Amino acid sequence: MLAIEAEGLSKRYPGGVGRPPQEALRGVDLRVPAGAAFGLIGPNGAGKTTFVKALLGVVQPSGGRIRLLGGDPQDPAVRARVGYLPERLELARSWTPLEILASVARYKRLSLPRARLLAQLEEVGIAEESGRRVGGFSKGMKQRVGLATALLGTPELLVLDEPTDGLDPMGRMEVRGLLQQAIARGATLFLNSHLLAETERVCGRIGVLVSGRIAREGPLDGLGAPGAAETTWRVRFAPAATDPSARLAAAGFSAAPDEAGVFRLQGDAARLNAALDAARTAGALVVELRRDGQDLEAVLAAAVEGRA
Repeated sequence: MLAIEAEGLSKRYPGGVGRPPQEALRGVDLRVPAGAAFGLIGPNGAGKTTFVKALLGVVQPSGGRIRLLGGDPQDPAVRARVGYLPERLELARSWTPLEILASVARYKRLSLPRARLLAQLEEVGIAEESGRRVGGFSKGMKQRVGLATALLGTPELLVLDEPTDGLDPMGRMEVRGLLQQAIARGATLFLNSHLLAETERVCGRIGVLVSGRIAREGPLDGLGAPGAAETTWRVRFAPAATDPSARLAAAGFSAAPDEAGVFRLQGDAARLNAALDAARTAGALVVELRRDGQDLEAVLAAAVEGRA
């Protein structure tokens, strides 16, 4: 089953006085399987927010079609199965977190006792402030309340726009843990964020939106530029009593490490594992292994520069 399906999705905003029309989306084709953790990235003005609004039925597309959890995004029964956290979160300043959650529960027609609402606030680390008016909250505290509302009722699909905005490193780590729990129970995650490192840690699939079009899409491991050289692996070994360079070179690694003590090897996963087996047989101990040049900053830069 597909959690999200967009075909030829377009959105054109009419111009105004002295302002030309704007094509925010230009034929977006995207399929997100149920249970996937999907991250949408792109530069400012790429159309990410417009796509999220179309996904949630907030804006009407100019062309194409979009399906959400197999249904119409405008259908209230479909929207009730979705948890949403907007980028610009607005909360009633005179309300408490508990009152906000109770209101969202009523909107979704969820019959949840007060204890369950408090437990939801506990999950996001804001239970101690459950009776305090949110007008005095910091941005990070408001973000936690917003996340609690998005997670209410164990939704099938989470659509989160900058969920860790305003949070400190510990808060971001806590949010990652909550999202991973939701994914583990089978929820689909659609994450829109400028924080590429956070997206990379949570999402297994990535879509790159550039000028209203999907420039690249797929598993992070496969988002290198088409036609690029074979994969390069970076491996660091534990210090040895004798120089291991000759043995590692015989196993297929670079003849010598770089200034950070990293050896490199080019090839697919099968060649990597064969080389690692040979290195370990020779007594080398692996302490770090990662794919070279696959971070999202490089992927995004390549897509924006037109190398998609």
